[in-house]
Amino acid sequence: MKPVLTCAALAALLYPGQILAAAPAPADTPYTMDEVVVSATKTEEQRRDIAPAVILLDREDIAASPGNTVGQVLAGETGVDWRTYGDYGGASEEIHLRGMDANATQVLVNGVRMNSPSLGSADVGNIVFDAIDRIEVIKGPGSLLYGSGAMGGTVSMITKEAPRTGMANEVSVGLGTENSHRLAAEHGMNVVNGFGYYLTTSYEESDGFRANSDLERSDVSANLVLDKGQNLKLSFYGDYLTKKYGIPGVVPPAGTKEFRVNGVPYINEESANLLDHGQDDNSHLVLRAKGAPLHWLDYSVTTDYTRMKNLNYNRYAYTDDWYGTGLNAVATDTATTNEIMGIEGLVDLHPLDNASLLLGVKHDQIDWQNEQVSLVTNDLGVDNSQGETSAAVNTLGTFAEAQYRPCAFVKVLAGIRNEKHSTFGTENLPMAGLVVNPLADITIKLNHGKHFLAPTMNDLFWPADLYTKGNPTLAPETGHHTDLTVEQSLADHLVFLTASYFKWSISDKILWGLDENWVYTPQNLDSFTADGLELGVTVGPIKDITASLSYTYTDAEEENSSVTRPATYVSPDQFKAKLVWRSEFGTTAALVANFVGDRPYYGSDKTRVDPVATLDSYWTADLKIEQLVQERWRVTLQAENLFDSQYDTYFGSYFDPGTSASSLGTYPGAGQSFFLKVALDF
Repeated sequence: MKPVLTCAALAALLYPGQILAAAPAPADTPYTMDEVVVSATKTEEQRRDIAPAVILLDREDIAASPGNTVGQVLAGETGVDWRTYGDYGGASEEIHLRGMDANATQVLVNGVRMNSPSLGSADVGNIVFDAIDRIEVIKGPGSLLYGSGAMGGTVSMITKEAPRTGMANEVSVGLGTENSHRLAAEHGMNVVNGFGYYLTTSYEESDGFRANSDLERSDVSANLVLDKGQNLKLSFYGDYLTKKYGIPGVVPPAGTKEFRVNGVPYINEESANLLDHGQDDNSHLVLRAKGAPLHWLDYSVTTDYTRMKNLNYNRYAYTDDWYGTGLNAVATDTATTNEIMGIEGLVDLHPLDNASLLLGVKHDQIDWQNEQVSLVTNDLGVDNSQGETSAAVNTLGTFAEAQYRPCAFVKVLAGIRNEKHSTFGTENLPMAGLVVNPLADITIKLNHGKHFLAPTMNDLFWPADLYTKGNPTLAPETGHHTDLTVEQSLADHLVFLTASYFKWSISDKILWGLDENWVYTPQNLDSFTADGLELGVTVGPIKDITASLSYTYTDAEEENSSVTRPATYVSPDQFKAKLVWRSEFGTTAALVANFVGDRPYYGSDKTRVDPVATLDSYWTADLKIEQLVQERWRVTLQAENLFDSQYDTYFGSYFDPGTSASSLGTYPGAGQSFFLKVALDF
């Protein structure tokens, strides 16, 4: 009786005389509390019932976006900081949430982690984009359900399935600036008795914006589903992606001339390296069985296999007058392979309408291999060396989350995860949340949890030489994340408002630096803290137009034994604007504008208070216009960086091979580009 009285008193205090006065939201409105979220709790729940702040994009939202990758699609969303290392075709694309590093965002496809065990972060440009049906961004502490890395939040993608009846087919061809072209095809079919499949494939090439920024990429995916109703649904998903790309480095200083060794160009005025290149070969397999054989019991069992291989080919030259060896030509080839095998079991118990208990266990086995071949030619002869290092770790996470709704207005949830890591030991990760629904169209959410980030395989096991080495004694990064979110629909669901306050901390931050022997190695060096605010409003559709505005403020600081200073590369201000028009004549147009504020950079000096340099603020605008012709043909024009804004994404070191001197350079952001695509649906 007490919970009921407490809920009634709370509702009367907040909204006297209006308890549940609003009518339930229609199911077909785009922004309501009835939207279904899967990733926030690993079970299907309505938006109004979950504690974290979320971003939900369905297939229609993704299709309307000017973006061509998952990162580009999310770039216009509240609180999402999408970054790349410049404008070359294979540049890594990272998602940063709430001022944290990319390794604090866990990226999933069909529940399987896309983050590299070597680096910790996920290159979202390596996700098979055509296969994605839905994207869910769950902000805040996610370590309870997802373990290591879900500190800032989780980006979860669900792939396309066969239509319920008949077939779905699409072929497309596109051409663009920088000699870019792309071919793609999709085919899905419901075969018989609940069995269907969905296939995608694509191939693309581009010369890039500057010398040695070319890209060649191809991918394929398959999703097979056998749906036998409530008791059993089997799915098998697999994909393979390969890409080859040049790595041009930073832009050299003004006035740099082309430098050659034995007639081979190494640098020019556009690129710090004309010979470096890389290759990624990634594959994933996911087998899942789930069902609800009893009205109070849901289950899910998932097994997965991932293989990620990265090849880096580094070529550079330098003059060594100190030892009298003259001009040296250096070649270093590095191959890093990660293989991950995992299994997860979930049981969701809900014997009562107002209470549930989720129990889960997740085991991963990670095998890592690093192979290096180095060749140096100089006046003294040839120095050739090669080495191979391998290592393995395993993790076991067991977790439980309980939810209880004593009345229609309040829901409480709490849980804990025990994570065992074969290298550093055990972490216990509690979490608690509160959801208050004073009206059908208002939700107040409070979420708090402990999070952690395990050291990467590179951090732990990088092969030792005179200059670098891994550190198997590292401790994991740990901390806490709290957020308070208010969501509200107004004007018969034509206006959707969201506001979130967040606060997080990270201790034992893992950074590479010089140890007492002047060897570059990862160490638990710094602490990080941040407070921030996310504000967003979406209006529409009104006369076929939907408009969104958002602002994110982040006050992030890094602290070490010497100083406390604003966090490296974190902009305090981000502003997003999005306008989408869908006409009755088959025209869809979308314009997305992004503003990013100044970002400080300190280099390797831990004692500096003022930055060595600052990346200036910038605006970009992307446009997409699509026209449906005769119900089957679609003609699409995309313009990235419509007004050709000049901006930089990161700082990096420029090495002059003629003088062996180093200076600070920048990775330039992508310039203006256009792409025209024609697609046929049949």
